[in-house]
Amino acid sequence: MFTKILLSIAIAVFFLSVCASVKARDLIETLYHADFTPDTDDEIPRFTLDGELGVLVNTGNTSAASVKAAVNADHETENWSSVYFAELLYKESGTANTQRDISAQRFYTSAQFDYKLLTPGRRLFMYGDFEDDKFTGYDHRASLAAGWSQRVWRNEDSEFRYSVGPGYTFIEAEEDNDSLVNDGIIVRASAEYKYHWSSGAKLRQFVSTEAGEENTKSRSETSLSANVFGSLAMKLSFILSHETDTPEDVAALSTETSVALVYQFF
Repeated sequence: MFTKILLSIAIAVFFLSVCASVKARDLIETLYHADFTPDTDDEIPRFTLDGELGVLVNTGNTSAASVKAAVNADHETENWSSVYFAELLYKESGTANTQRDISAQRFYTSAQFDYKLLTPGRRLFMYGDFEDDKFTGYDHRASLAAGWSQRVWRNEDSEFRYSVGPGYTFIEAEEDNDSLVNDGIIVRASAEYKYHWSSGAKLRQFVSTEAGEENTKSRSETSLSANVFGSLAMKLSFILSHETDTPEDVAALSTETSVALVYQFF
């Protein structure tokens, strides 16, 4: 099992390292018989970092607390376009006479590295994520994928990109004090659309799916943010998560609506 994971990582790293060389670029140019021009951005290098925080505390007849925190970073260089994301969600609730019970506890992190080919917008990507959610029926899960990525367009107002490629997923759970492992080959596809208004408001629509032999995991995130002042913004998010194969006591579809403050550090 772990040998398969290490082998998948080694193949993905080797695949990108080969393409990173000048000879690989010459090989791609020979195969596709295309005239290549550098894939450049308006600002290179560029690094942005946003921090998101939403907190709710309720006392009295009903006692509840929830925290959602996230960090999102984009890094552009001449040859690479990288996206990093980490999110923490925690909720607990109860009454004045009872102890609070935890109703949500999730940690999720992901990263995608796009290697820019000489044709503008065309790239090769490597993706990895890790999720620890106490209320999905699994202890933790992780996935790796690599393949083709393309930024279809990018202008002053909007941007659209997608990626698709094969990968590997690893899921571990405990049942009756026994560790259950479910791993296998997947195909991962994602698409992202962004729109910017002159006032500073931003719309983002992101969808992704990981299709495997036994389970297909899909996620949709719609968010709208507006500047409050300076680097501070208010963000409204609506998230849909769906799985085709879940434990009996876990719903296939889950939704999440949140309002949070976002601060742009860089």
